[in-house]
Amino acid sequence: MAISKQIQAALQAAEQPLLLETNEQLAEAASTWEQAAILGIDTEFLRERTYRAELGLVQVSDGRQAWLVDVISISDLQPLRLMFENRNILKVFHSASEDFEVLWHALQVSPKPVADTQIACAMIGQPLQMSYHNAIKWLTGIEVDKDQTRSNWLRRPLSARQLHYAATDVVFLPQLIEHVRTTLQAQNKWSWLEEDVVRMVAQGSESLEPGMAYHRLGGAANLDAVQLKVLRAVAAWREEQAKLKNLARGFVISDAEVMQIARQMPDSISGLQKVEGLQDRFLQKHAEALLAAVQAGLNSSEPAYAILPLDNHQKRVLDGMRKIVQAEADVHGIDPALLASRKVLETLLRAVQSNGEIPQRLRGWRYSVITDKLIKYLQTAN
Repeated sequence: MAISKQIQAALQAAEQPLLLETNEQLAEAASTWEQAAILGIDTEFLRERTYRAELGLVQVSDGRQAWLVDVISISDLQPLRLMFENRNILKVFHSASEDFEVLWHALQVSPKPVADTQIACAMIGQPLQMSYHNAIKWLTGIEVDKDQTRSNWLRRPLSARQLHYAATDVVFLPQLIEHVRTTLQAQNKWSWLEEDVVRMVAQGSESLEPGMAYHRLGGAANLDAVQLKVLRAVAAWREEQAKLKNLARGFVISDAEVMQIARQMPDSISGLQKVEGLQDRFLQKHAEALLAAVQAGLNSSEPAYAILPLDNHQKRVLDGMRKIVQAEADVHGIDPALLASRKVLETLLRAVQSNGEIPQRLRGWRYSVITDKLIKYLQTAN
């Protein structure tokens, strides 16, 4: 009966959200938030042509009321920042990595303390990639609307359907985390969740080092040592331009064009004109900078490197690692992807073979659960 009342209260809150559009409305809502122990949080943003996602809306709910903060209309967002930094309030997100990044760049705030219900559910056996909508169906049996996922959250006014969708995305989060927390605490896994979200929050404020941007491009393994250095320099130039102009990387210069420049290593404007896709208008503005980047790559004494595909022996070792992960996941009743993805396992394999550092994700609570076993296996497998 208690759960049914909570569900009904959440549904009613989604039907009648409070849209906050003024400084005064936000300040009044913030005074209410100060009394809450748990608040569900979500963000709506747009990331199409920009380097950074553009924040349009922040949703907040205590499970009985939903507040939709119009960050575009409100000039003083300090009460929102203070809520995110209030250590007496547990902020609950679902699949929060992008939210943390957006909040950092838009508000210069890193929420704390935080829980992520996607990770929490995976720690008790649900799929790691379980969507919010599937989590709510699992918790309540209710199918929630998801038809506004690709809405333009920067356009005003927001429609009634957008407002309902946005509210629905947070009203169940307080109930969901309370439902899962009891099990996590009984299994001594709540500290696991706390550790994972602290790392996620920290990653939200990190930015990609321009000199490492070339690792994002496919096909680098087919370049020689000199071409790789040019690739690194040109990709770094693009990264800096994308940040400066807040443009998606591909709207500065495409991946394919970056790769062509690295392969051809042009030393003149006529050489750049042979790169398929580069427009004359673009070259009028950026030809000199691109040629300087190419030359900087050629002159660099620091070697660049590509991540080569695994050889057959490494693939067999990786298969063995995945079996160990699956076995430990079965023991602990969790999704194996929560312990270590294939990508993380491959990184660990390369690190052990080269005496490199253990991936950050495999430290902390994972070390005793899985990392130590994987390292011992790798030491014998190699």
